[in-house]
Amino acid sequence: MKPKLLIVDDDEGILKQLKWAFADEYTIFLSSDKSTALELLAEQKPDLVALDLGLSPHMSGKSDEEGLEILQRVLEQDPLTKAIMITGNEDKACAIRAIRMGAYDYYAKPIDIEELRLLLKRARHIQELERENRMMQESMLRQKRFGGMIGCSPAMQEVYRQIEGVAGSNVTVLIEGESGTGKELAARAVHEKSDRSAKPLVVINCGAIPENLLESELFGHEKGAFTGAMSSRVGKFEQADGGSIFLDEIGELPLSLQVKLLRFLQEHEIERVGGKRPVQLDVRVIAATNRDLEEEVESGRFRKDLYFRLNVVRIVLPLLKDRVGDRLLLANHFLQVYRAERKKKINGFTPEAEIALKTAEWEGNVRELENRIRKAIIVTQGPLISERDLDLACREGMVPLPLKEAREKLDREYILLALKSSQGNISKAARELGISRVTLHDMLKKYGISVRDVEC
Repeated sequence: MKPKLLIVDDDEGILKQLKWAFADEYTIFLSSDKSTALELLAEQKPDLVALDLGLSPHMSGKSDEEGLEILQRVLEQDPLTKAIMITGNEDKACAIRAIRMGAYDYYAKPIDIEELRLLLKRARHIQELERENRMMQESMLRQKRFGGMIGCSPAMQEVYRQIEGVAGSNVTVLIEGESGTGKELAARAVHEKSDRSAKPLVVINCGAIPENLLESELFGHEKGAFTGAMSSRVGKFEQADGGSIFLDEIGELPLSLQVKLLRFLQEHEIERVGGKRPVQLDVRVIAATNRDLEEEVESGRFRKDLYFRLNVVRIVLPLLKDRVGDRLLLANHFLQVYRAERKKKINGFTPEAEIALKTAEWEGNVRELENRIRKAIIVTQGPLISERDLDLACREGMVPLPLKEAREKLDREYILLALKSSQGNISKAARELGISRVTLHDMLKKYGISVRDVEC
């Protein structure tokens, strides 16, 4: 089946010329005004749109607004529809505005049929790759969930392997990682993959509770144990009996309580505050820290014997900057979550936004990415989240790219996408891109791309 091409131009001569030129390659739909264009867009759902940015105005009085309104509807219907804006020389500023909204490219009049043919062919190839990539991402998002964790990068595959290996045993697990890397999600995955999954996972942040209250919170207390103890209370360890307890920020645990935790790990029993008899418990301990506990031991702030008891199995979570292949997976996941929460119809990200997501440093790791997406969903007004919506350009050391450099980055991304789709096969990738093998080799050299860079 031929791809569908909608051509919108108020010049009947141009419409006839383009229909004659492209009828063998595309199923053509023609419109000379906004209302007809919108009707055809909704009914026919074209793959490609060639849109005159200087469309004669009807109600608005501004020709570029007519074209931009049609573009907005195109992207709302399907962000993967490729729109090419046909402009006069005086419309280039508006054409760049259209590209920022999500248009694929612009073409300046006078029209050269062969040049426009190549542009349409390239847009179609890119569209097919993007649709395939979206299906791959949606499939990976379904398949690459591990508990609540998302990712298919080699670093995360190693984390999953470690969790699978340790989940079936009862050994203590120490999870290390910077803030925002997902330590609690990893702890939940360990618990959910274990035989204890039907029992509770009790979570407590050791750094979030004042020291004078933490002992009672962890181990419970008896009636009259201290002023205000009007009744006995079960602590977190007893609540977790038969299941697991997750001690987040274990490096914050005071030395006085480290002794009591060590006793539990050795004897599997606790004493409530004010209690006179030990309570036997069956609880698996999963601890996490963003500190270097070996340094804490050396400085005397953490007991060496407790460290060795906790560090039976250690899982180190990677930084987001080391998970390049996971960033769009995570971004699309958070987009799905928060657009539903805000009841907004947002279909994805502009190509520039995707590049920004892939190239940002993400010093705050997954939590920062989540917060950026959540904020972008609030502020975006269109069907696609833009680089501006992500507000990444204002970060220290980041400046907006010149248009030429931005396009080169896009070309590089599309080449990588084609190589990934073709599993590194140069000839197949060249065919998908609509270029010769020699041209692709030249572009690989120009952009410094090696087939080894591609995660197939």
